[in-house]
Amino acid sequence: MLKMRNRFPYGLLSVALLGLLATGLVQASMDQGDAPKKNIVETASSVDDLSTLVTAVDAGGLVETLSGEGPFTVFAPTNAAFDKLPDGTLTTLLESENKGQLQAVLTYHVVAGEAPASAVVSMIEDGNGSAQVETVQGQMLTLTLNGGSVMVEDANGNSATVTAADVMTANGVVHVIDSVLLPSE
Repeated sequence: MLKMRNRFPYGLLSVALLGLLATGLVQASMDQGDAPKKNIVETASSVDDLSTLVTAVDAGGLVETLSGEGPFTVFAPTNAAFDKLPDGTLTTLLESENKGQLQAVLTYHVVAGEAPASAVVSMIEDGNGSAQVETVQGQMLTLTLNGGSVMVEDANGNSATVTAADVMTANGVVHVIDSVLLPSE
């Protein structure tokens, strides 16, 4: 179970809110009223900048899982994040014969439990500057702070920056990231 506290640095909050406004996620979240009614997949589907992720989740057969009870924390790569992958990587992953590999990549972006930004920052502070979280895929991600931004490092040493935080859904929370995370083989 993830430890959560009510600490949240104002600088990170400002960055998170600006990122949310930029991606349209604030409106998608606000459209749900006081309590989020849309699940993770429905919320992501309502944001144009996450359409590649939604396509991949569908191709990977994970729509039902990520629409389930949860709670989940999802580090959601933008379309531009997928565009940064080497040429042909996404096309290859989306092929039906590579479904297992696609599922491994996608579930590497998911952590069981709900970890809003305040909990993530607390975990990093409690870990003296870094925190490791186990993904649903089974491998670890390392979380750190860099200049007020949360960084997520994969098993290969590649980093993604959280560009929008705390998109609350009916079954968890989404943090938008600017790079795709890849598990070690």
